[in-house]
Amino acid sequence: MKRRALLLTAAGALLCASLPALAATPDVSPPPAAAKPLDVDALLHDPQTPTFGNPKGDVTIVAFFDYNCGYCRKSLPELERLVREDGRIRLVYKDWPILAESSVVAAQLALAANYQGKYVLAHTTLMNLPGRASTERMSEALAKAGIDRNRLAKDLKAHAGEIGALLKRNNEQAEALGLPGTPVYLVGPFKVAAALDYQGFKDVVEDARARAAEK
Repeated sequence: MKRRALLLTAAGALLCASLPALAATPDVSPPPAAAKPLDVDALLHDPQTPTFGNPKGDVTIVAFFDYNCGYCRKSLPELERLVREDGRIRLVYKDWPILAESSVVAAQLALAANYQGKYVLAHTTLMNLPGRASTERMSEALAKAGIDRNRLAKDLKAHAGEIGALLKRNNEQAEALGLPGTPVYLVGPFKVAAALDYQGFKDVVEDARARAAEK
């Protein structure tokens, strides 16, 4: 887990150096040696964490992902399709950049876009970029998708501390859960550490609803 904390710190410096108009180095400190106990309410209802779908859904899915994770790129669109079609699912996005410094940059950019109400658009755009994109390539793709680049730069700088703190909380939650890597989907009471397809997600959601009905 130490490498993950180092990635968060190093990528802040990378973003500053390669795109000075966009960001200041976020205030992200290495996590403590022992994982903190999991705060379930904070996991599900962090006010700074982006969500999608029905805010009053009967099933909540928490997705831990990395923009450089090929399995995330494959499975998240399948999940998002189910969320749209089902209408009763609340999806919580947990940016967990652990694979590369560019993963952290992508997470920072997506979370900064949330301040202009365009997190999902930024998330989808970055997930569709093949390979490990440079900061400039990510920024250009977001601008072409309709995200205000000037405002993105301002929000990234103004909210650098908040974004860094959110990424740190996500990392601490992943450690408390003992997650092995990305992707991981918490579907009601079930933990799925796999890239499911549409039917796979649908089956797990049905199982979660059946489990809730038993109580």
